[in-house]
Amino acid sequence: MAKQSIFGRISTLMKANINALLDSAEDPQKMLDQLVRDYTNSIADAESAIAETIGNLRLLERDHQEDVQAAAEWGNKALAASRKADELRKAGNTTDADKFDNLAKIALQRQISEENEAKAIAPTIATQNEVVDKLKDGLNGMKQKLEQLKAKRAELLARAKTAEAQNKVHDAVKSIDVLDPTSELGRFEDKVRRQEALAAGKQELAASTLDAQFNALEDVGELTEVEARLAALKTGGAPAQASIEQ
Repeated sequence: MAKQSIFGRISTLMKANINALLDSAEDPQKMLDQLVRDYTNSIADAESAIAETIGNLRLLERDHQEDVQAAAEWGNKALAASRKADELRKAGNTTDADKFDNLAKIALQRQISEENEAKAIAPTIATQNEVVDKLKDGLNGMKQKLEQLKAKRAELLARAKTAEAQNKVHDAVKSIDVLDPTSELGRFEDKVRRQEALAAGKQELAASTLDAQFNALEDVGELTEVEARLAALKTGGAPAQASIEQ
């Protein structure tokens, strides 16, 4: 039963549509990893079972060869006994001749028995050889599929890494897109513009404050002249007049 289970598993795995399994899997990589484990374990079990089957077949072949060899040996003994009987009979010794003829008959019976055993086991050997050949083919097919699975897994992993790298490059390029105001460079440029605007505002404010200071100085000068003229009036003098250029 154990062997049948292993051989049934070989057949099932060989018929499995890997592409269909991957298409229906939520996580193809996990599915591939599981398939690789299943194939690896099944191959190990199959190799052990096939080795045992081959061992039993070789025992049958050895028994068959021994039966064939024994039949040939009994045939030679029968021939030797028959010739001895003929020699004795020619010599007139019929009693001993009959004994050797009887020995020849016994040897022939043994020969026939060994030949029958050899014939009986021959179909089993032929069938077992066919089974072993099919199992070897199935095992080789599983090993080839296992290599395909490993190659497919390596391909998917490489594609996944490539896609990840491409996404990183895309994100990096996007982050420095001059035309994209939401990019890092765009945000930095906006920050610089705000700083420039702030500096311009401070300069404008400083300039307006300076103008106010000069205006204040002019006002002070005018008040000083008024005070001087008032003082002159009080002392009885004529108020000084500012020179006016024509």
